[in-house]
Amino acid sequence: MNIKFLMAYLILPITITSCSSGGNEAEEKPVTPPEVTKKEIKISTNVSAITKASDTGFDANDKCGLYVVNRGSDNSLIPLKATGNHVNNMRFTYNGTWTPDTPIYWSDNNTHADFYLYFPYQGSITDVNAMPFSVKTDQSSESAYKASELIIGSTKDVAPTEQAVTIRATHVLSQIQIEVAAGNGFTTESLAAANVGVTINGTKPSATVDIASATATANGDAQTIKPWNTNGVYKALIVPQSVEETNLITVNVDGKDYNLKKAFTFIAGKSHKFTVTVSKTSNGINVNIDGWQTDDTDNGGVAE
Repeated sequence: MNIKFLMAYLILPITITSCSSGGNEAEEKPVTPPEVTKKEIKISTNVSAITKASDTGFDANDKCGLYVVNRGSDNSLIPLKATGNHVNNMRFTYNGTWTPDTPIYWSDNNTHADFYLYFPYQGSITDVNAMPFSVKTDQSSESAYKASELIIGSTKDVAPTEQAVTIRATHVLSQIQIEVAAGNGFTTESLAAANVGVTINGTKPSATVDIASATATANGDAQTIKPWNTNGVYKALIVPQSVEETNLITVNVDGKDYNLKKAFTFIAGKSHKFTVTVSKTSNGINVNIDGWQTDDTDNGGVAE
């Protein structure tokens, strides 16, 4: 017999036996690493709604923009930018809950992030530190009043979670509420029957907005704003600013103007109440002004 064939004949059974040995042991299988599923980012909001037309918070179909900025490897804060964030200006729509245009996810299961939300949504923002914004000069309708709203909020250092991230938002603008009351020479009935108009003068409706710090800086020229008359209260949203002495409020009663000449500072997040008492005998109006939040200052004055 050829020696090569003899060796092959002897080796073959050993090889087969070796491959089939260990019948009582579990067959080894390659280890598959566990699948990592990224968590979807969800948000909820908490707004102290003092200026929304509904006075209850956001309304159906309201749209906001959201930025998400990942923290550094040492959990350090990274500044908000117009682009290059983990999430850039994603539009969310409110219908009981906030829904993004497309689902967004946490970067991983460990990286913390900072959330910045603003309302109303703008499709293109080139500078998050100087976003242009303007209130309507004619806020005499509910829709125009609501279109003048500006709300910004943030929540910092949030760990990845499957729960909705709650963002506490605040009102960046100031609100003015004007009530016209009957003084000498008027009755409540005669004033109610009169043709009454109210305007706010000398304020700048335009601003640049810093989303990260939730501040608005007035710019441009001063204009006249027509407020919304809702149940006898004239309401308007004003960019926070200090106004030098001017005819701040004009009340027109049956074609005659009565002007309140006054300097005033409108404060972000505060509602300023002006009660205007119209008096024929003095040919003018007496005005008592109370801050929406008590500031221990008597802001009253007389308009002629």
